[in-house]
Order: sequence, then C-alpha cells, then structure tokens
Amino acid sequence: MSDKGTERIKNCFMNLKRAEKTGLITFVTAGDPTLEISADILSQLPQAGADIIEIGMPFSDPMADGPAIQASSLRALKNGTNCSKILKMVEKFREQDDVTPIILMGYFNPIYIYGVEKFVVDASMSGVDGFIIVDLPPEETEVRIPVEDAGLSLIYLTSPTTHNQRVPDVVKNASGFIYHVSVLGITGTTVPSNKNIEKDLNRIRSYTDLPIAVGFGIKTPEQAREISAYADAVVVGSAFVNKISECLDIDGKIIDDCVVSVVDLVKDIKRGLNN
Repeated sequence: MSDKGTERIKNCFMNLKRAEKTGLITFVTAGDPTLEISADILSQLPQAGADIIEIGMPFSDPMADGPAIQASSLRALKNGTNCSKILKMVEKFREQDDVTPIILMGYFNPIYIYGVEKFVVDASMSGVDGFIIVDLPPEETEVRIPVEDAGLSLIYLTSPTTHNQRVPDVVKNASGFIYHVSVLGITGTTVPSNKNIEKDLNRIRSYTDLPIAVGFGIKTPEQAREISAYADAVVVGSAFVNKISECLDIDGKIIDDCVVSVVDLVKDIKRGLNN
C-alpha cells in the first residue's frame, strides 16, 4: 500500500511549521443534513481555511459526543449514511483535492460490521489518510495493524486525565498527530482552560515529537486564537454542526443555506486563528 496518506499529514504540519502558523482541523458529520450537502461542504472546506478535515462516521451511540454531534449522527443515519457512502464521498473529494488530509473519526462498531481489513483497504483506495477510533485503546491491534500495513495514520487521544505513566503507551503507536481532548466530558459542552492546556501539552510533548491538535469545546475565533499559542492545530466541530442544525426547522427540513453558514464560520475562525 502507498504511504501517501501519511505523507499528506506530515506535509501539512511541516508547511504549517514553516509558515509559523497553527492549523485548523474542521469536523463535519458525513450525511448531515444530507449526503449531497455534506459533500458540498466538504468540497469547500479547504478553500475556506481547513488544513485537515475530520469526517464523522455517524453511529447510533456516540458516547464521547455532546448533544450537537449526537443529533447530527441521528440525522445522517436517518438519511441512510453508511461507511460505503462515506468512502464514496471521500473519493469524489479526491477528484478535486489531492493535498488536504482526510481523517475519518468515529467508533469501532461500523468498521467491524463493514469488515476491518476491507474497510482499511477501501478507505486507503478512496483517499483517506487516517482514523480516529475513539473507543479503541492503543493496545488494540485489530485496527492498528491493518492501518499500519496500509501506510495510513492512526491518531490517538490524550486528555487531562491521561497520567504520565499512561502517556507513553498512548503515543508509542500513534502516527500523524496526537488529538488532545481539552476538557473533561463530552464534545461541545465545556469551555477549555488555557492554563491547563498549556500544562498538559508540555507534559505530553516530553513523550512524543508528533504534532498535537487540541479539540473539544473550541467554538469561536477568540478561543481558537488563544489555544493556538500552545497547540500545533485546533479542532473545531460542534460549532460547525450547530450551524447546520440552525439551517433546519423543527421537522429537519432545510430552511437556510447550510453550506454558506459553515463556510463563513470556517473563514472567521481561520482569520482569528493566526491573527
């Protein structure tokens, strides 16, 4: 298998470091509010300022996600979104963009149902660069080995409760970057403490040379700019998902332009991030 996926992520962070900038990683749920609209959003994210794109794989029990992303997963599942359709979306994206890294983020169950080795191979062929599987520990090899064999990245999570004895086990098999969860609890419900983030990142960096992205709870350009002082990249997700939900009425019908709403917010956060 080609290691092009790993190279895309490496090149992205190298270019950011060279430019002395912090990266913006955007999260959107595949199939929300529809497969067509989420594909349209995806296609416009790089030009709006996304350096790396996380695509959420909807799951019926997203235990690490707050209400906004839970609701987006349910909308996407209702629309018939599944792993095969997500990979086709990535494949279409790669027809126009062969540079921006794409990370699939989600839970193990849909991958297991698809077939782990087949999923990794198909994801690689479609242009996926890496995975964040939030409910698999670093010791689990069922996904890690096929991902390594495919030349892709497996991104692991650290958090404020990841103690020093645990950090080496988390980072030793990680690739691409480390995703640091900035708050205790679920996504999009708590504002991160910059003082704690700086302390945690300094601690984690003593164990790894990988770039560190910070996510969970970052919603505004101001928050992104503050955290950019410590992180190699910031991850914004719930804020974009909320913008999509605001374009829907109580019955889930589209009443506003979701694409414009999300793209405009990406531009605002990107401007704030490196000013």
